[in-house]
Amino acid sequence: MAKTVEFFFDVGSPASYLAWTQLPGIAERAGAGIVWRPMLLGGVFKATGNRSPAEVPAKSRYMRKDIARYVERYGIRFQHNPDFPINTLLLMRGAEGYRDTPDFHRYLTAIFEAMWAEPRNLNDPNEAAKVLQAAGFDPAEVLRLTESQEVKDRLKASTSEAVERGVFGAPTFFVGDQMWFGQDRLDWVERALS
Repeated sequence: MAKTVEFFFDVGSPASYLAWTQLPGIAERAGAGIVWRPMLLGGVFKATGNRSPAEVPAKSRYMRKDIARYVERYGIRFQHNPDFPINTLLLMRGAEGYRDTPDFHRYLTAIFEAMWAEPRNLNDPNEAAKVLQAAGFDPAEVLRLTESQEVKDRLKASTSEAVERGVFGAPTFFVGDQMWFGQDRLDWVERALS
C-alpha cells in the first residue's frame, strides 16, 4: 500500500469511537493501510497539561451537540455512556496486547460498542468480563495479557511517542509527518491519503 494513516486512539474517547467507525472506509477508498496506535489518553493529558472536555462545562455541552451531529451524519449507533468517564487503563492494555493479532478487531469492536453503542459500565470488572466473554474472549486470558510487563511497556512507549510527536488528545491521525486532531478532521486525512 502506498500510504498509511496512523490512528492514535483511546476507547474512552467518544470522538475516537466516531473515527473508528469511519476510518476503515476511508482507508479502503484510498487504498491505504491503517496503523493502529493504542495510547492512554489520561497519560497524554497529564504529559501535555490538557484536560478532558468533560471537565470543561461549556466544552462538554458543545461536544455532546457536535457528536450528535456526526452520529446523524455517519448513520451510526451512539449513546453517551452514563458511567463516563471510565478508567481505560486495562482496556487499552488489552487493545495493545491484541494489536498485532487476528483478535484485535473483534476486541476493539466489543469494547467500543460496549462503551458507546450499547453502553455498559466497563469500570466494573464483572461487567467488562461479560462483554469480553460475549465476544468470545476468555476474561482470565485477557486479564493475564493486560498484566504482561511487555504489554504495559508497549502501551507506555506508544503513549510517550504520541506526546513526543505533538499529540494532545484523541483521536489523532498522522499521514507521513502531517498531523490532524479530532474525528472532525477525517476529510483532511482522506485527502492526504488520496
